[in-house]
Amino acid sequence: MGVIERYRDRLPVSAETPVVSLGEGSTPLLQARRLSRRLGIELWLKWEAANPTGSYKDRGMTLAVSKALEDGRRALVCASTGNTAASAAAYGARAGLPVVVLQPLGAVAAGKLAQTRALGARVLEVRGSFDAALDAARELATRGTHELLNSLNPHRIDAQRTAVFEIVEELGSVDALYIPYGGGGNATAYALGLRELGLTGAVRLVAAQAADRPGTAATAIRIAAPAHATRVGASGAEIATVDDDQILAAWRALAREEGLFCEPASAAGLAALMAERSPSPTVVCTITGHGLKDPQYADRHAPAATIVEADADAIAEAAG
Repeated sequence: MGVIERYRDRLPVSAETPVVSLGEGSTPLLQARRLSRRLGIELWLKWEAANPTGSYKDRGMTLAVSKALEDGRRALVCASTGNTAASAAAYGARAGLPVVVLQPLGAVAAGKLAQTRALGARVLEVRGSFDAALDAARELATRGTHELLNSLNPHRIDAQRTAVFEIVEELGSVDALYIPYGGGGNATAYALGLRELGLTGAVRLVAAQAADRPGTAATAIRIAAPAHATRVGASGAEIATVDDDQILAAWRALAREEGLFCEPASAAGLAALMAERSPSPTVVCTITGHGLKDPQYADRHAPAATIVEADADAIAEAAG
């Protein structure tokens, strides 16, 4: 069951809405036992990489594309640093609609680019930043030919708040939520979800951004001018800033202590949590995207393979 069917009564859909779904949502909430012991808290990890295209973007994309189809749109467009593009391409293919993706030249991880191209989207590399690509996508959308699928589309935000519903339904109560902060769409969605549940102020919402927004190695949050900065600022969310070394340390911890291979940006929330002196007692960190989205990061920062002979003694010696 996808997000729309699970939360139909909370989303702007009717019996006439053509639901475009890949079975997104209902992602695992995993207890981080080793990290909990290390940090002295009860830590849970919302594993959004289990969504169909490997990132949380699918939650919002199912509704955005369903409504675009209902409204008679004939094409879709987005600007992206990778995850939005892959999700838009998948749901566009599912709906039978052509997708145009604008991405900053040379700034998108290879795994995401390969995924988007394989799904049939028309990928155009823009000479400029993500913000320049987004401006161009917005202008194209104003012409009425293409539906904009970035988080400026309110249906994206509407459906992304369902992650908060799932967390609260499963845990009953939580003291703090930590999420990465790129464009701010997900932080806005989480804030709306908390407000709808009457938990604003009762649950801390911490949005973790990269110290070097335009140059961070965490490509999914490499956004210099967050589109939702004003809304995030007004939401009551706390803004935490972490550098790439902190993100890398959290990325390693997730992989080696909890068995979760995520893309670098997904570890930003945990990096912010690990930097706190007195974190909340019960915490959920949302891990937003799979590590296969950005395999180059693992190539650079994980131990290299060792070549050995096909001999048990040699293997035992090399294994230490």
